Amino acid sequence: MDAFLGWFFEFMSKMIDGIAQIFGGIIKGFLQIFNLVEYSEIFRKHYQNFTPADWVLAILAIILVIAIWLILVWVIVLYIRRAFRMHRMIISQENIFEEIADLHKELLRVNDEKDRILAMKVSQAGVSAKALAEELADITQKSYASVAPRDVDLSNENVRPSEQGNEEYGQSGQNSSNNGLALSRFSRLIEVDEKYTYYTPDNYISGFSLEELCNTIRNFACSRMHLFYDVKIIRCLIAGMSSTKMILLQGISGTGKTSLPYCLGKFFTHDATIASVQPSWRDRTELFGYFNEFTKKFNETEVLRRIYESSYNENINLIILDEMNIARIEYYFAEMLSILEMPNHEEWKLELVSSSWTSDPKNLKNGNLSIPENLWYVGTANNDDSTFSVSDKVYDRALTINLDTKGQPFDAPDTEPMSVSYAYLNSLFEKAWHDYPISKENIDKINRLDIYIIQKLRIAFGNRIIKQLHQFVPAYVACGGTEIDGIDYVLATKVFRKFESLNLSLIRDELKELDLYLSKSFGKNNMIECKSYLERLQKMY
Repeated sequence: MDAFLGWFFEFMSKMIDGIAQIFGGIIKGFLQIFNLVEYSEIFRKHYQNFTPADWVLAILAIILVIAIWLILVWVIVLYIRRAFRMHRMIISQENIFEEIADLHKELLRVNDEKDRILAMKVSQAGVSAKALAEELADITQKSYASVAPRDVDLSNENVRPSEQGNEEYGQSGQNSSNNGLALSRFSRLIEVDEKYTYYTPDNYISGFSLEELCNTIRNFACSRMHLFYDVKIIRCLIAGMSSTKMILLQGISGTGKTSLPYCLGKFFTHDATIASVQPSWRDRTELFGYFNEFTKKFNETEVLRRIYESSYNENINLIILDEMNIARIEYYFAEMLSILEMPNHEEWKLELVSSSWTSDPKNLKNGNLSIPENLWYVGTANNDDSTFSVSDKVYDRALTINLDTKGQPFDAPDTEPMSVSYAYLNSLFEKAWHDYPISKENIDKINRLDIYIIQKLRIAFGNRIIKQLHQFVPAYVACGGTEIDGIDYVLATKVFRKFESLNLSLIRDELKELDLYLSKSFGKNNMIECKSYLERLQKMY
């Protein structure tokens, strides 16, 4: 034991002595740098031999040294102040968002408390919930009009007691059933059912190609909407619709991000539904609505109505999520992102309520809303300090289109809108997949590039991106583009974008090597999007 203690004491003494020498050396270095007494001694030893020229040079040298140290200290102080200021700004921004979220939660809590108090007063006064709801119609601005006659049996075993409400509401519902009248909790969706009772489909136009469609959309935007887009943007949008149900338009303000899907809805003769995202959005109820336990009504949104109505028609339906990243997308849209990833369309279902009522809309099965295939979500995103960053989960599932420049005006013939069916548009996509599959040569190059990036940068493509690549590129070629440009666009927006999460200052050499590898593998004049993106990354550090 004594031998061990002796060894351990000597071992730790040497280590602690080394640490002390490190700190002592640093302190000794600073003391040496600012040792004014020693500098004075050196000056006194040499100044007697100075000539007038030596005096001038000595004074200039002293002034230069002092200026350098003052500038260095000023830069350090400025950097520290900026770091503290940025830290305070980040904390302040987070506090604002948290305060908004807390206020939103408090508002929901107050509404719930109000509902409970009203329910107690209704029970004490013996007034039916239906009568009270009619009295509150002017305040809540909601319609409680009765729908087409339907028998409602609230004693049905599929309806839980919590959904039947209190005794007064149950009696009111039973009386309505006896009278052949009933209130539906989905009044706006019932209106859609009534609208399509005697619906006649549009006279859809066919016989055109994807390339002709892109040119027609561009000319329509110019002649009718006075909007100017490069044909590549239109090709990316249409080809993106073949590979995903989520399109993300991002870039600086004023480049026409919201106008593009709005114009597309006008072109297809069915206006897009616009949902303006708010900073307080924390869950899916903001987008799809929620069931009010007191009024026994579902608070329906315009987005919910558009999704439901899309199941009745063959139109090209668009929902615009404007300023999508002003709130965290994963909070209010996560469930829809997961649903759209399911390979079997029969599984695209969104649960609105836990059970069904006989007065529910026709296409609402067991409280589940089926998501139709003829529906696309188009989100717009600004990249600035007032928004949240878009996560990889969203980027991987969406097709990103960057609108960084304003379109250049051009002359176009007057072009009328076209009513196009989803079935025909999908047939054009399937024809493109069959006629323009990615060549084996380019598939091999992509696979080798995947291996190269994994080895050099530890980033892989992923099966989802490969699948979108096989769907996007053929459709992009059918729209009038080239295969190599389609591959270039997908790799730049989905794979190379992931480099931003790395420490760019440490991978500058790897990025230069990757640039050379692209030229060697795909050709010097190809892969322009990827090379331009790599150049921007290198300029950041």
